[in-house]
Amino acid sequence: MTTPTTADRILRRDYLKQRKLVRRWITFFIIALVFSGLTAFALQTELSWLLSLWPGFIKGSMYEWVRKVYEALRDINSRYPFLAYGYDWLAFAHLVIAVVFIGVLRNPVRNKWIIEFGIIACIMVFPLALVAGAVRGIPIWWRLIDCSFGVIGLVPLRICYKKIQFLERWYAQNRLL
Repeated sequence: MTTPTTADRILRRDYLKQRKLVRRWITFFIIALVFSGLTAFALQTELSWLLSLWPGFIKGSMYEWVRKVYEALRDINSRYPFLAYGYDWLAFAHLVIAVVFIGVLRNPVRNKWIIEFGIIACIMVFPLALVAGAVRGIPIWWRLIDCSFGVIGLVPLRICYKKIQFLERWYAQNRLL
């Protein structure tokens, strides 16, 4: 058995550092997905709370838009509560997608495809928000806020993708794949 060289120890340290960074970013991403999903369950209550705080911070068209959305939700929920079931499924989808990313925590290299899936999903936010939002009469500034979620998701996923590429090279060099 040979003793690892200084270069081997440095490479191993770099490998562990990169793997740790992937785990941190993916943990952040999972938490963000879970939080985003959970907020879809009680949207009317959350908007009511937001509106009670909002006038002290921001006025104008954004406040009016959120108020309009709240009033529509309140009306629909009082007359047709079964429509909120769609939000329940939206929330559930976020939670399920978050679970998928646990695969990256377990083995980033073998589950790099999950990162690729996430990057594609984040990119798909843009045409959906811009096209469907226009069709549904959503103000452009709100559609841009929706697009920001795609950007926010892309940042950690791209970082992880680059780090996983490093891990792949390390595995290949050390014949661990």
